[in-house]
Amino acid sequence: MSTGFAKASQFSIGFDRRDRQRVHEMWDEIFQTNRWSEGPFTQQFEELWSEWNKIGSVAFSSWAGAALAALDYFDVRGQTVLCPSNTFMATPLAAIKAGAHVEFVDCNRDDLCISFEDFVRKAEEHQPKAAWLVHIGGHIAFQVEEIAEYCRSEGITLLEDCAHAHGASWNGKKPGSWGDAGIYSYYATKTISTGEGGMLVSSHSDLLDYAKKFRNYGKFEHEVEGLNYRLSEFTAALGVVQTERMDEIVSWKNEYARDVLDAQHPNRLLLPEGMNSGFYKYIVFDPVEPSTGKVYDEPCHRILRRDDSLPNTDWAAENHWCVPIYYHGGTEGDAQ
Repeated sequence: MSTGFAKASQFSIGFDRRDRQRVHEMWDEIFQTNRWSEGPFTQQFEELWSEWNKIGSVAFSSWAGAALAALDYFDVRGQTVLCPSNTFMATPLAAIKAGAHVEFVDCNRDDLCISFEDFVRKAEEHQPKAAWLVHIGGHIAFQVEEIAEYCRSEGITLLEDCAHAHGASWNGKKPGSWGDAGIYSYYATKTISTGEGGMLVSSHSDLLDYAKKFRNYGKFEHEVEGLNYRLSEFTAALGVVQTERMDEIVSWKNEYARDVLDAQHPNRLLLPEGMNSGFYKYIVFDPVEPSTGKVYDEPCHRILRRDDSLPNTDWAAENHWCVPIYYHGGTEGDAQ
């Protein structure tokens, strides 16, 4: 095994130690300027993410804040929002906290993402105002094109949960660009991490303007009823160096998956042609050791004690596992 892969099974936050000195220099600049929030590093982080994602970006202190901004902008209160049950509870809870009623949709067994067939069935039954599509494990939902086209034709707002999808693409197109908005998370375990943080991406300029007000109490006109979801400059500085390392981190993960893991795990989740995964998770359909467990151990409809019939979602919870795949950056003495 390549020496570069030797530690891949040991948990590590994907921060490259070669960037430590630069981060400290950036933090010293923050101390010197006394601008700890709403400053140039937040703007730089947003610009770098927009450069990669090819659409506008607004940074938040959390995924939840960015999600609530989008849900509030699209005015889902009192409306139905479709949501996969095979996701983290943050996805349905954001819609519920925004005043919506959530109806769950089944997933596919090949990609563990939302099923187009069941999506159409639930949309016809419940007439939703909006819907969540979740990109699971680092890859893009296989049926995103069909779902996005259907939502456009039916006037359904499509929100993409991109919390796992840093660095992913499909024939060059990036997560968040199929729907009306995409929401990223930078929690500590993510492929790109700032400890805490989130990003809203969208091609709708009005939504981007709304999001900037929503994260800052609606200042200054107070026409937007937001709260405090601002990102600190210290966190934004981490976002800058992490985003600049993203291509390297994701390339390393793909190389490790291809050169080491794929031969060991033939019964793995197989990506379609032209898709690049960020490999937040390496998903297989056989029990393995060592394992980092499941992407999700229990579906949301079970957590909420709902009696929805979602057979593929229940199957997925019992029949997939995740092989460790952790990037370890170089030492401070390595070349930049």
